[in-house]
Amino acid sequence: MTLISLIFALALEQLRPLGNRNRVWHVFTRYANHLERNLNAGANRHGVFAWMLAILPPVLLSLLVYYALYAANPLLAILWNVLVLYLTMGFRHFSSAFSEISLALAEGRDLDARTALSRWTGLPAAELSVGEISRLAIEQGVVDSYRHVFGTMFWFVLLPGPSGALLYRLCSMLGQKWGGRQAEEDRFGRFAGSAAAWLDWLPVRLTAASFAVMGDFEDAVYCWRSQAKTWGNYANGILLASAAGALGVKLGDPLRQDYTIKFRPELGLGDEADPGFLKSAVGLVWRSALLWLFVVLLLSVANHMA
Repeated sequence: MTLISLIFALALEQLRPLGNRNRVWHVFTRYANHLERNLNAGANRHGVFAWMLAILPPVLLSLLVYYALYAANPLLAILWNVLVLYLTMGFRHFSSAFSEISLALAEGRDLDARTALSRWTGLPAAELSVGEISRLAIEQGVVDSYRHVFGTMFWFVLLPGPSGALLYRLCSMLGQKWGGRQAEEDRFGRFAGSAAAWLDWLPVRLTAASFAVMGDFEDAVYCWRSQAKTWGNYANGILLASAAGALGVKLGDPLRQDYTIKFRPELGLGDEADPGFLKSAVGLVWRSALLWLFVVLLLSVANHMA
């Protein structure tokens, strides 16, 4: 049932992609904003209470609907899984921007590539060279592929019904929304950030291992061990360092933004990033996803035989 749900959800998402800015997530974002306005008094306990109100009701509801449908007909439960997965995971959540940038660079439309990259990442891109555009696009694509595919897939497989996928996606959204604040006096988002980091701990490392297996294993492991800790966000550092080593490309490095030089650690080994590596990055993500589906198949067969 798990494997069938994943395959159908990915196929549906390829046929009819659903972007990030859809009504479901818009409603949840408004609900999260409402909770913050009414509960944020700057204390950690307020953030914990708001997190529970935001996460637990939809996750428990998804689980109750799953068991009710399964009792009526297992096929209905599969359809419910597919629907929730369709809303929470998929390559097309980010690959449309990635493809747009890749095509623009291939056709020499550097300005269009910068515009698409800035719209995707929310960062200024007017001063970036072709190599810098390629680097940032690969970095954003690797991180987004983890958030929208591997992290969601891991928790979907681990927890019953679609509850794991929904739990991870909602926690990830609140972790970015509430947990990324730097102000020491604002403790409201600390629990949301910690919860997201906890949910990411194991799947981040499994994703990095998948990149290593599906690419240059030796370089990926070396970059993971020696370079990941130099990145500001350690979880993202693991993903980017392993992907860079697997692809044989250099990521990180300084960028020209807002008329200044933004210094960043070097990740990876090998060649400087160029538009050709964008297709290689997509291939690495797809191979890794197929590896995960194969592992899920083996687990399903083993469970059935047991």
